[in-house]
Amino acid sequence: MHQSSIKRSLGVELTKSIKQSRVLLVGAGGIGCELLKNLVLTGFGEIHIIDLDTIDLSNLNRQFLFRHEHIKKPKALVAKEVAHRFQPGAKLEAYHANITDSQFNVDWFGSFNIVFNALDNLAARRHVNAQCLAAGVPLVESGTTGFNGQVQVVEKGKTECYDCNEKEAPKSFAICTIRSNPTEPIHCIVWAKSYLIPELFGQSEDNPAELDTTEDADNANEIEELRKEAKALSEIRSSMGSSDFARKVFENVFRDDIERLREVEDMWKVRAKPDVLDFDNLQEESASVKSTVSIDDQRVWTLAEAFYVFKDSADRLARRLMEMSKTSPGDAPIITFDKDDVDTLDFVTATANLRAISFHLEPKSKFDTKQMAGNIIPAIATTNAMTASLCVLQAFKVLQGNLANAKMVFLERSGARAINSYSLNPPKPDCAVCSFAQVRVSFDPEHATLGDLVGLLREELGYSGEFSIRNDYRLIYDVEESQLSSKLSDKGITNWASLTVVDDDDVDKDPRVNLQLIISARTEPSSEESKPVVLQGSIPDIPRKPKTAPVPPAEDVPITNGTSVTGKRKREGQDEDGDEPMTNGHVTKKAAGESSKSNGGELIILDDDDEGPILLDD
Repeated sequence: MHQSSIKRSLGVELTKSIKQSRVLLVGAGGIGCELLKNLVLTGFGEIHIIDLDTIDLSNLNRQFLFRHEHIKKPKALVAKEVAHRFQPGAKLEAYHANITDSQFNVDWFGSFNIVFNALDNLAARRHVNAQCLAAGVPLVESGTTGFNGQVQVVEKGKTECYDCNEKEAPKSFAICTIRSNPTEPIHCIVWAKSYLIPELFGQSEDNPAELDTTEDADNANEIEELRKEAKALSEIRSSMGSSDFARKVFENVFRDDIERLREVEDMWKVRAKPDVLDFDNLQEESASVKSTVSIDDQRVWTLAEAFYVFKDSADRLARRLMEMSKTSPGDAPIITFDKDDVDTLDFVTATANLRAISFHLEPKSKFDTKQMAGNIIPAIATTNAMTASLCVLQAFKVLQGNLANAKMVFLERSGARAINSYSLNPPKPDCAVCSFAQVRVSFDPEHATLGDLVGLLREELGYSGEFSIRNDYRLIYDVEESQLSSKLSDKGITNWASLTVVDDDDVDKDPRVNLQLIISARTEPSSEESKPVVLQGSIPDIPRKPKTAPVPPAEDVPITNGTSVTGKRKREGQDEDGDEPMTNGHVTKKAAGESSKSNGGELIILDDDDEGPILLDD
């Protein structure tokens, strides 16, 4: 669009603000491509694009900036190159990187006027949400699921943040099903993704959300057996880098574990026993398998091909982890599953298929495994385009300082209106993410210990009871921590780390809100006047968490069938473009055929499809 046309449409002041703005676009997928095009053509002054993914054939039907010749190239870099053709004078900066990398710290986020989220996973969304809150930068969050879409403006202290409303918990699977008795291909995929990868390349003590580790009568024995298997895998992990690493893993999970299961006769009264796989036989059979077999993601691999990819991907991951150990001091590095990470996707596909074949289940192609492991829902290009347009319209209101008229916007295919909007809600006072206090701390990376940090919290900030310190990935300190003499650098705390202090004090039942620590390293050595860990700025007032009011009992009040209600709170979903709408209110589904009742001041209306009623805020 010509600049004069923009000025006539938007006005002189807004056009000037747009031109002078510096914005960040996180994600260059389905929404991201559309959004980048809109930002460039609208005349946004400086646009930074970040995405860690590379272009795949399956992206081309809706990520219109990319062509066949771009396959395997970084999305962010190609998006920048192609967007320049729309507006040669645009100032664009691209990063083929992960937004959670330490280089993208709070001060870096604070250099932008607006951040746009077009992400594909919950963890990254939450990270950007937290960083924008810490930096005081407005965030325009967006997502789509099929024909449904959502746009939300988030601003610290003024609106709900991304985590103010609880997100739907992912489906979990009983340990006994995953460990001993898989009956569907998804059970094998979850086993490979959420158990085997963490045990071999990640943090084995983590309990993935997909695994139900409740120690009830059904699960207790299985959990104990799982711990024994984890110990065996831990010993195998110590042999990483040796020539027989892949053999040891294979023989442990596809020979020894299977043989133990076959001995439990009661398990196989109504189904065939799983087959024990032989490493040497498959080694011989896979001799003629082409090295490019893993590229063929649409076809289901044969047993020999799955074995070949298993060995190859296990060696790749082992080399990668060992290289990370050399270049990353401190805590041992980890590798986690990412549907866009070729190495982990190959490993999950191969091991899941080997297990499926052993248990006489249907193996899946790499493409199908990616869909299932990543909880992917197909994307609609039109929904992405509409959602991206709404993002820019909401950004206009942010730039004008007109937050009062910014909206939470929903797209929906059914109903009287395709677009529904609601006023932005204020922050929830009990939100653990946006109701935090914040301080900045500097530390001497050569000498500062965990004890120094804990001492600062107790002596200067008044933490007298129990509390814990954690980052995005793990617990750093709790009351049982005995390694107070450990250096902060050995705990993986580096320059511009962000830590959260959680008040666990149950003595007075009046805990403080979470405290965010923004930690920067200093170059000058410590002295008596300069302690290893120093609070920057004045001591903040850390408020107490609000007390939860008792929930009044629900009353049964009949209502009409809901046809007069045009707005619907959307259900949460996710697709591979990062397009995951968030629920603005708590969503409750009822079985089809149940009567519609009010529930504690909220309305339940029947949806147009067969999925049951949806709970709406009144």
